[in-house]
Amino acid sequence: MTSVEERRPRALFAGASRRWVRLLPWGVAFVLCVALLPTTIIVLTADYGLNGGVASALAVAQAAPLLLAVVRPLQAWYVVFAADLAGALALLTVDFPDRLLWPFPPMEIVGYVGLCLALGLRERRRTLLLVWLATAAANVTLGFFAPHGSGARELLLTILGGATLLLAGALRERSEVQRRLAEQETISEAERGRRTLLEERARIARELHDVVAHHMSVITVQADTAEYRLDRLPQDVREEFTTIAATARESLGEMRRLLGVLRNEDAHGELVPQPGLAQIGQLVEATSRTGGPVEFTPCEAEVPEAVGLSAYRIVQEALANVVRHAPGAATHVSLSVSRSDEDRGGERDEDRGGERLTVLVVNEPPPEPPAAPLEASGTGHGLVGMRERVRLVGGTLDAGPLPAGGFRVAAQLPLTEKDFT
Repeated sequence: MTSVEERRPRALFAGASRRWVRLLPWGVAFVLCVALLPTTIIVLTADYGLNGGVASALAVAQAAPLLLAVVRPLQAWYVVFAADLAGALALLTVDFPDRLLWPFPPMEIVGYVGLCLALGLRERRRTLLLVWLATAAANVTLGFFAPHGSGARELLLTILGGATLLLAGALRERSEVQRRLAEQETISEAERGRRTLLEERARIARELHDVVAHHMSVITVQADTAEYRLDRLPQDVREEFTTIAATARESLGEMRRLLGVLRNEDAHGELVPQPGLAQIGQLVEATSRTGGPVEFTPCEAEVPEAVGLSAYRIVQEALANVVRHAPGAATHVSLSVSRSDEDRGGERDEDRGGERLTVLVVNEPPPEPPAAPLEASGTGHGLVGMRERVRLVGGTLDAGPLPAGGFRVAAQLPLTEKDFT
């Protein structure tokens, strides 16, 4: 069913979003048909002296197919072209004044030009060229049989038809190019977003390697030194520690090999220890020296390394956006640990279940609208990177403009591993 519908011809401008544009070809075709049908009969009978029945048949064959041209312009051209040739031959059988146009009277030229417009908006360049060549050949051939001699005006159909085909074809190709460019831009934007997401995930994976590698290294060292630190260990326990150390070293090797795939030649400075909450103060201080006043409310709580790293990157990207898009704007950065209301009852003080690290970055509108961004590129990938950071630890992110101007970024990051899942 779908393939049949796809092969079914569509009317001109059928894909337009506005209804009046979709109906425009039908309206033009209807007006031409209604106007040309009686006009052709009257002119052929009264001015050219053609028989009424023949004139009526020619008028129907020349005007009615214009309605078909909205959907099938090439098939309509076959009928109209044949009818125009038949009309030219029929006019050779009557004696008409030499002031009248032959082989194609004016009303036939009007209908033919309208048909050429439909052809140019639908058919390919090769088809349009063949149509014009057929028109020119017929026009020139009939010129040899002109009853009153031939001149330039007898070639009016060829000239006007060719110009209409050229103009309509150019408009169709321009519209097609614009449509393809729009589709390509849509595809490029989607691919750009997907590439940005993959790059940010790879960057997160590289950073988490350093976080996890530290813990794995501690496990390896503790397992290797257990027999020296602990006296009188049974042989099976020593073998167990040896197995643990070997497994940890093997895991570290696998991680390093994976990291070698993820790293690229443009990744500089990734071998240094990953930052956390303690380094956010330095980040705020550096921003306040260059981008505008920044008020900082720190948090001294101990948080998992993955959470601290995510919080640092979120603040880093948020401050970079302030510098780029709102230079000089007053900014407030705050870190705090809180427990949700439903998790407070029945919990021991040492249990951190339900605790969240809240990262809040709010900036006011800039004193003066920036003429251009102060930085060509940021530290990460904007909201895409922030959302991936939050998703990594199972948190939530709320970011958007404020009603009075400015921007707000608020992230809730769980502090327990069970909340990560």
